[in-house]
Amino acid sequence: MKHTVSAALAASTILTSPFVATSAFAQEQLTLDEIIISGSLSPVEATKTGATVEKIEGEALENPAKPLLEDLSALPGVSYSQDGGVGGTGTLRVRGLPARYIGVRINGIDVTDTSQPQTQFDFGGRLSFGNASVELVKGSQSALYGSEAVAGVINITTASTEPGTTISVEAGSYNTYAAGLSSTLISEGSSLSYSLSHFKTDGFSAQDSNDEDDGYENTSFTFAWEQDVSDALTVGLSGLYRTAEGEYDGFSTLDATNARDEKGARLFARLNSAALTQEFSLSLFDVEREYDDGAVTPYDGLRREFAYLATADLSAASTLTFGAEYTEESFSVGSVSGSDDNTALKGEWLFAPTGDFDLSLALRYDDHSEFGDHISGRLAAAWQMDGNTTLRAVLGTGFRAPSLYERNTPSGGNPDLKEETSQSAELGIEHRFGGDNFVKATLFYTELEDLIDYEWQGQNPCNCFTQIDGTTTSKGVELSGAYALSERVGLTASYTYTDAKNEGDRLARVPRHDLVLGVNAEISDRLATELEWNYVADFAALEDYTLLNAGVTYQINDATALYLRAENLLDEDYQTSPGYNTAGRSAYVGLRASF
Repeated sequence: MKHTVSAALAASTILTSPFVATSAFAQEQLTLDEIIISGSLSPVEATKTGATVEKIEGEALENPAKPLLEDLSALPGVSYSQDGGVGGTGTLRVRGLPARYIGVRINGIDVTDTSQPQTQFDFGGRLSFGNASVELVKGSQSALYGSEAVAGVINITTASTEPGTTISVEAGSYNTYAAGLSSTLISEGSSLSYSLSHFKTDGFSAQDSNDEDDGYENTSFTFAWEQDVSDALTVGLSGLYRTAEGEYDGFSTLDATNARDEKGARLFARLNSAALTQEFSLSLFDVEREYDDGAVTPYDGLRREFAYLATADLSAASTLTFGAEYTEESFSVGSVSGSDDNTALKGEWLFAPTGDFDLSLALRYDDHSEFGDHISGRLAAAWQMDGNTTLRAVLGTGFRAPSLYERNTPSGGNPDLKEETSQSAELGIEHRFGGDNFVKATLFYTELEDLIDYEWQGQNPCNCFTQIDGTTTSKGVELSGAYALSERVGLTASYTYTDAKNEGDRLARVPRHDLVLGVNAEISDRLATELEWNYVADFAALEDYTLLNAGVTYQINDATALYLRAENLLDEDYQTSPGYNTAGRSAYVGLRASF
C-alpha cells in the first residue's frame, strides 16, 4: 500500500547527507537547487549528480502507526511484498530486485541482518515515526557501498537539522495504538536528536487459510549527538534500539511467536583543515531473533566496522574523496555459526569541466576473506542543458557475496557458492517548470550473473541454495511529475514499468505496471485533504489490485493538528505475497503537536 506521494515526487532527485544542513520543507516541498546531497562519497548539489536519488521527509514521516514500507513504495521504481500485517516479514524491491540487493543504513550504521538466510533488512516492523529523512540511491552502487548494493542503497537519518519537538498519538483499525516523541536540541557547536515510539496492534491473520489474529508490538529508540570540540574537531555518537514481539502462523502451530532485539551504535571523529576533511568511525550492529513454533530457534547476527573517509578539494572544479573500511560479520542459528571479514579501499573523483557539466568516477576494491578480490566501478554524468532541464546518465557495477547462512547452514547451505555480479545503466531527464512543478523520466537496465536462489528437492538434488543458470535482467522506465493547479490544489503522478526476468522466466512478486495518481487540496487555511489512487498490475503469480487512500488534516492551532487517514477505501481483497492477507478497509485518527 502506498501513501500520497507529493513529497516523494517533488523531491524525487534529492538526497541529503546525514550531517549536512538542508533548506526547510514547506508543505513537504523542496527547492532543488539549494539541496546538498550524498549520492556520492562527498555531498554535492542535486543538479550536479548523475545518480537517480529520491527523498522522503517532513510530515510524511510523523505518523507513529504507519509502516515505512508504505512511504517507500510511493517512490517511482519501488514496490514491496509483506507476509501479513505490520511485523510480518517485509521485502522491499527496487527496480524489480528484492531486499537482498539493497543496502540499508541508519545514521551511517549498516543495519542489514547477517543472520537472515540472505543478508538483508526486514522492513516488516519498521515504522515511519522517528525518521527525519529517508533517502534512496538507485542502481548498482557497490563502488560506493560494497556488497548488497546491487539495486540501490537506502540511507535513513533520525537527526533533524531543525530544533523542535514533535509528539504524535494515533489509534485505529485492528485495535492499533501508537505514540511517539521526537526532539532536536541545537546550540552553538552542539546538537542532540532523539526519538522514542511505541506501537501495538491486534492485527489480522497473516495467512489466508485461517482467521486467527496475529498481533504485534514494537518499541524503538534512536539518538544522534554531535559536538564541535574545536574549529578543527567534531565528535559524534549515534545509536538505535528496537525490541519487538509478534505472532505468526507457523508450521506446527497457529500460536507461533517471534521476538527481536536490535542494537546499533556509531562513534565518529571529524577533522577539518584547509586541505583535507577526514572522518574516522567505529560502528556496531547486533540482531537477536527468537522464533517459537513449538520449538525455540535463536538467530544472532553481528557486524563490526571501522571506516576512514577523507575529502580534498583539488581545485575549484575538482574534488577527490577516498577511504578505507574493515568489516567483520558473524552469525549463529541454533548450534550453527560462521564468520568472515572484508577489507575495502574506495575513492571518487568529482570533476566539473564546465559550469553545466559534472562527472563522477568511483572505484572500490574489496578483499573478502572467502571470495578474494573484487573491483567495482561507477561513472555518472549530469548535464544541465538549460536552467530548467537536467540530463543524467550512469553506468555501474555491483556484487553480492553469498551470505553466511547461504554458505554454512546444514539445511540448505552450499559452501561452493560464488558471488553474484551486476552491471547497471540508466538514462534520465528532468525538466522543472518553476516552483515545485516538474516532469521526470528515467530508463534503467540491470543485469545479474550467477543469481543465488533456493531450489527445492525435485528441482535440484541438493535441496539447497544454488547458482541459477543464465542471466537475470531487470529493465524498464520510471515516469513522475507534480503540477500545481493553483496555490491550493496540486496533482502528482508516477508510473513504473518493470520487466524482470531470468532466462525468460519472470521474477516473482514484481508488477510490470505500477501507477499512482494523487491530488492534494488546501480547503482552507486550516483544513487540507489528500486522495491517492494506486493501480498495480501484471504479476507473475499474483492478481492485479487497485487501492484508494485518503487523508484529512485539520490544523487546530499553529502547534497542533488533528488528522484522519483512511486506507483501502474500496476494501480491495488483494495480496502482495502469495498466501498472505493484507489489511482491508481501515481508518486511523491521530493528534500531532510540534513546538
